[in-house]
Amino acid sequence: MKNQKGSLKSTIAVSLTNYLDAGAIVAGASGLTLWQSYLGLTEGHLGWLNAISANCLGAAIGAIIGGFLADKYGRKAIYTYNMLVYMLGVAIIMVSVNFPMLLAGFLITGISVGVGVPASWTYISENSEVNNRGRNIGISQMAWGIGPTIILILGMLLAPPTGDGTHGVLFGWVQSLAEALNGGALSGAALNVFSSRIVFTSLFIVAFIAWTLQRRLNESEEWKAAKQAEQADRKGSGTFASFGTLFTNKVNIRTMIFLAGIYLTWNLVSSVMGFFQQHIYETAGGLSNVHANMLSAAQWIIIILVTFCFSMVVDKVNQRWLYCFGVSMAVLAWLIIVTVGINGMAGLLFFTLLWAIQAGVSVQSFYALWASELFPAKYRAAAQGIMFFVVRGLSAAWGLGFVYIYGENGEGFYRAAYIMIGLLMVSLLVGTIWTPKTRGKTLEQITRERYGNAE
Repeated sequence: MKNQKGSLKSTIAVSLTNYLDAGAIVAGASGLTLWQSYLGLTEGHLGWLNAISANCLGAAIGAIIGGFLADKYGRKAIYTYNMLVYMLGVAIIMVSVNFPMLLAGFLITGISVGVGVPASWTYISENSEVNNRGRNIGISQMAWGIGPTIILILGMLLAPPTGDGTHGVLFGWVQSLAEALNGGALSGAALNVFSSRIVFTSLFIVAFIAWTLQRRLNESEEWKAAKQAEQADRKGSGTFASFGTLFTNKVNIRTMIFLAGIYLTWNLVSSVMGFFQQHIYETAGGLSNVHANMLSAAQWIIIILVTFCFSMVVDKVNQRWLYCFGVSMAVLAWLIIVTVGINGMAGLLFFTLLWAIQAGVSVQSFYALWASELFPAKYRAAAQGIMFFVVRGLSAAWGLGFVYIYGENGEGFYRAAYIMIGLLMVSLLVGTIWTPKTRGKTLEQITRERYGNAE
């Protein structure tokens, strides 16, 4: 199949899925203490919100469904309907008045995120020129940084008063809107949580824009070619058989073990940071909600800049050493925070900077690139869906355990930090030692080299 032209336009449209994925995680994280105060939630409740959200189990369930559907019915089928599910989940969160409603909203939103992720990475890879595949994945990851940046800045501007009276500059507008919608005066936690409701409203609007753009995309030519070949082969047994091949083909098994080695270990750390970072800054670090959001927003701005640099060089340099550099920054970030300490601003600033650098040269970027390259087109999305299911599902279990290791007020932070360092070391070693040699090759060439003509 000829390389696609104009891949950048479709990449931008599809990348809104990443914006909404990360945006949903960070929107929940930035308002976590507000919902906790409003609904009287315990650390256990927060663990469940993390576990079933776009950060973990909700996305895991959606991914295995979405990967199968994308391979059976096409990538475009996902883009035609999935954003409607996302809007439903966000709308429930916007109007939540109890924990079951909030939990349901997080779950539905998470499922939608999971459905969209395998199709997105697969579509971008299949529609990229051979020398721009890494670039386009990097651009997609930039949306994963832009979403949280906007959400955190919005959360900072709308933040309610803290103990010292500090609040966001737009909180007066929040109060006016809340009282107008409520038909009377509001105060305390019921008023403060409106800041988070408005943040989720912004995601609803972006999801509508994404749905409008994505439903106009053309179907992947590589997927159509794979379906035609499957139909022409009288021995072909369809999508279900292809799905089962993932667990019987030795090449697939080795590939999934490798990808789990880099992505699962990294994501167990990243999922905690994605959902609990502001909470950690406020409890163990002693920052206000405004300052926690401010520091995180600055971090995401750095992530965007580093991701842009990553996207410009990933197709041109040795990917082994680029990967090694990125994960090394993650290990160094946690080593600094356990030695300098989280209670001082110096430790928080160094940690924030180094974690931003590693997130720009992200394991997720390499995973998205390699996972879309290493599997054949006929079950490429399904393979990614299974991997994403395992990773986010185990991240959900880890999130439930983390809140008990961490403690109510961060008393177990250092114990958790050493676990993080161990997980990141595994990701560093596996990815650096077994980096696949796929740069500069077409997807068809990679498939032939790995599977021969029997894939």
